Amino acid sequence: MAEPIAGVVLAGGQSTRMGGGDKCLRDLGGTPILAHILARATPQVSALVLNANGDASRFASFGLPVVGDSVPDFAGPLAGILAGLDWAAANVPSATYVASFAADAPFLPRDLVARFVAAVAKEGADLACAASDGQAHPVFGLWRVDLREALRHALVAEKIFKVDRWTARYKVAMVAFDTKPFDPFFNANRPDDLAAAHDLLALANT
Repeated sequence: MAEPIAGVVLAGGQSTRMGGGDKCLRDLGGTPILAHILARATPQVSALVLNANGDASRFASFGLPVVGDSVPDFAGPLAGILAGLDWAAANVPSATYVASFAADAPFLPRDLVARFVAAVAKEGADLACAASDGQAHPVFGLWRVDLREALRHALVAEKIFKVDRWTARYKVAMVAFDTKPFDPFFNANRPDDLAAAHDLLALANT
């Protein structure tokens, strides 16, 4: 797959477990969590968009285009993935895939997209999904742009909001990542997680 691959950072949730607000804007080592994510995600894709709802100006300092969900009422990560696919179709028309990244996982693998691409090619799969320690991380995935209308129908007409319910319709390459010396999909969901993330920061940046 020599075509460009677009990326979407999924920040469209309500962050209820973090007490509301944008958890990706919380401080981690003097830098917003989102900045850590962008440092790892940006080199892996040809173009990157942020999926977030509400006033986009709060992300202005990051210099990214921001797109909200087209499906109302915080329909979950699939709505954000659809927003990313629609954005890629309009802005990176040569991209056949979009990689998705969670906005609360500051230590995501630097070779995530390369391994997704290799797995899809090797297995003849439609999609790819990350996993670690026997657990799938469906918001980290590689998605075919030409499936966006099928995804839109699933969300709007069928009310399918769980990622694995929709991906079960396709061949998915599961790509497992090592959890040593730490799980790269560690996510800062709760205030306690932020403290743990501070402890991991030095290790993750070595």
